[in-house]
Amino acid sequence: MSEKEVLVTIRDLYLEGRTDETWMPIINGVDLTLHKGEVLGLIGESGAGKSTLGLAAMGFTRDGVRIKKGSVEFDGIDLVNASAAVKRGLLGKRIAYVAQSAAASFNPAHKLIDQHSEAPIQHGVMAKSESEADGIELYRRLRLPNPEQIGFRYPHQVSGGQLQRAMTAMAMSCRPDLIIFDEPTTALDVTTQIEVLASIRDIVEQFNTAAIYITHDLAVVAQMADNIKVLLKGDEVEEADTRTMLADPREDYTKSLWAVRSFQRPKKPAVQKGAVPVVRVNHVTAAYGTTPVLFDVDFEIHEGRTVAVVGESGSGKSTAARCITGLLPPKEGQIEFEGVAMPADYRRRNKDQLRQAQMIYQMADTALNPRKTIGEIIGRPVQFYTGLTGNERRRRVDELLAEIELEPSIYHDRLPSELSGGQKQRVGIARALAAEPKFIICDEVTSALDQLVAEGILKLLARLQDTLGLSYMFITHDLATVKSIADEVVVMKDGKVVEQGPKDEMFKPPHHAYTDLLLSSVPEMDPDWLTNLLAERGVDNIGDAAVDKM
Repeated sequence: MSEKEVLVTIRDLYLEGRTDETWMPIINGVDLTLHKGEVLGLIGESGAGKSTLGLAAMGFTRDGVRIKKGSVEFDGIDLVNASAAVKRGLLGKRIAYVAQSAAASFNPAHKLIDQHSEAPIQHGVMAKSESEADGIELYRRLRLPNPEQIGFRYPHQVSGGQLQRAMTAMAMSCRPDLIIFDEPTTALDVTTQIEVLASIRDIVEQFNTAAIYITHDLAVVAQMADNIKVLLKGDEVEEADTRTMLADPREDYTKSLWAVRSFQRPKKPAVQKGAVPVVRVNHVTAAYGTTPVLFDVDFEIHEGRTVAVVGESGSGKSTAARCITGLLPPKEGQIEFEGVAMPADYRRRNKDQLRQAQMIYQMADTALNPRKTIGEIIGRPVQFYTGLTGNERRRRVDELLAEIELEPSIYHDRLPSELSGGQKQRVGIARALAAEPKFIICDEVTSALDQLVAEGILKLLARLQDTLGLSYMFITHDLATVKSIADEVVVMKDGKVVEQGPKDEMFKPPHHAYTDLLLSSVPEMDPDWLTNLLAERGVDNIGDAAVDKM
């Protein structure tokens, strides 16, 4: 038992969520004890109740959620019965929250440093000048580049990893006793993720801050948590210190989480010599305005095959996809479809050319119109590309829903808000299939999903590829996904292709130095992995030096 002072105590907590006129259970009698300076990892698949429990530890529930029974105490304060004024005095000052999507959490109209200073000023902790100076120091501790100036940028002017660290700095601005980290590195590439993880761990240790770290990535939680609690559909499965949990989980469900990502596509025969690719990015150079972003990019995607395009944020992966779809016309080079050059601008492509290349997006939440039913979302491209209307259109939509393993009678008339993250992503797949394409761009389609749901999506995409003969460009930062589904791999850095080839060859040394950096940055389920990696890269004491080799 830890000798540290208890900070958060949750006992026999039950929470419910409202659906129409019915209250449904979300958390079922969970207990939690968190000591000062301790990090608790909460893991489990989508719908387990991780985020709901983390928010409850702050005395907060989302709209449509209520505490049915149980107690939540923070440093002796009863948060269940505390007044709104008491909670306002705690939130932002002694309790802070770091969300999954930094881009959605910042106000785009205000500079980072102004948003950073808001909580210290409102809570009377610091004056504006003092909070700005402290923000710069926190930016420095969190290894943000040019810490004296970066705070005077707007959110859209920094990268995703930098914005995530700026949000962590903002959470630390009042030196809280507790921070809730809700999937803070889910959407980051592996090299950026290491910087953020090292920064978070360092700042928590320096200020003896307690934290609840919510994630579906077991390798990540192994680096961050002192103890791990496993949840399943609102029930506590088990809890233990991190090393014990990793080495010897007791429950079958926990063991099943440890065993995910067993899916591996069988190796396909080599592409026949002289075969015409479905898509060729033919020596493409592109720019945003006068800023060059792609440099002589050249790769091919053949029928029925998956090419994974990997690289850190800003490497040019999504920009290459924009060139393929005609959203960003190349300055030089061309996009070829089945050996024929496509018009560079999508507005000059005919309906059949537009139909051939479709996209599935990373964030299904923002990719689906929240005011349209699932039938309407899928039905629109069905009607546009095939001309079907009325009953024929509905019949085709229902066929597509069945294809993605969603029961048409249940899901046709539902809104996106009534679906889970994995179900929404399946709808995104059906919408792409509605055009009956030969080629689909999958843009980080599993990065926001837990590992069990992600594996289901990968299996679905593999089955669709086999039955429909589809070709995929799979943009991802998750090398476990690459190993599961790819046939060939293209590695990009700074707008250039630095290495490409069959998957089996790409994962065997010798590698290009950048490929080796990516491979070595994939977290392992070893609590010492991050510490050892930082030492290998010349950062013996995280607090003393930047991770400049990253």
